[in-house]
Amino acid sequence: QDHPYNGSFLDTWTLISALAASTRKIRYFPDVSDLPMRAPAILAKSVATLDILTKGRIELGLGTGAFWDAIQSWGGTRRTPREAVAAYEEALQVIHLIWNYGKDRNRVSFPGKYYRLENAQAGPSPYHRISIWTGAVGPRMMRLIGRLTDGWVNPLSTYTSSDEIRGRQRLIDESATKNGRSPESIRRIAQVVGVIDDQQRSETSEKKPFFLHEKRPFVGSVPHWVDWLVSSYKDLGLDTFIFWPSAEGEEEGQVRIFAEQVVPKAKESIRGSKR
Repeated sequence: QDHPYNGSFLDTWTLISALAASTRKIRYFPDVSDLPMRAPAILAKSVATLDILTKGRIELGLGTGAFWDAIQSWGGTRRTPREAVAAYEEALQVIHLIWNYGKDRNRVSFPGKYYRLENAQAGPSPYHRISIWTGAVGPRMMRLIGRLTDGWVNPLSTYTSSDEIRGRQRLIDESATKNGRSPESIRRIAQVVGVIDDQQRSETSEKKPFFLHEKRPFVGSVPHWVDWLVSSYKDLGLDTFIFWPSAEGEEEGQVRIFAEQVVPKAKESIRGSKR
């Protein structure tokens, strides 16, 4: 999470750089980068640089900003929802101008209301074509995602219900279709919060999960987690899952169970299913 105004959080991009340097295959993205705290031209440069250094293992998660008191306390500009959406759309244009795919490093200008470039030297281009995944919930942003960006980062599962997800998905799909895009080309990213109860799993796979209520952490066995992810894929249209373990002090073990036991079984089930 890119909340630099939170004193207990490390800087997102410095942390990603350190993690990427110690791995070879894992891909990274900020969940999501805070636009009001990150000038888009500088952000574009940082992301492209890291993508080059990691040989294409970086994507860009980006949001309009939400905690405006905290943003303002760090010198960021407070914006209304309408202003935040307009600034976000300008930022997308600035970022793509700086990335400057497939061209020599030339000069670019952008006369925006919120962001400006004046005969700026673009480049370098990223190692690969970076996806921009948008973290948002409002209808204006859902329509913008359908029109312009590569994916939607849905909020934490503890903050959003199935009905809310379905409604936002419809807005994205309608906007994509209206603007000549295939809805299937837009990635839908879910952030799943909870605990994989290994003890419960070892006793029986027939037990019900502790929590199945929406907007609460999901606690259940490996089979329950597999069923939940497959259901989220088939019924809600979510296709990418980020695991947030909520068992304090057991995060590493939880991630290992998710990666080694939940993910392979969920992938196998999804391959054999249809939406």
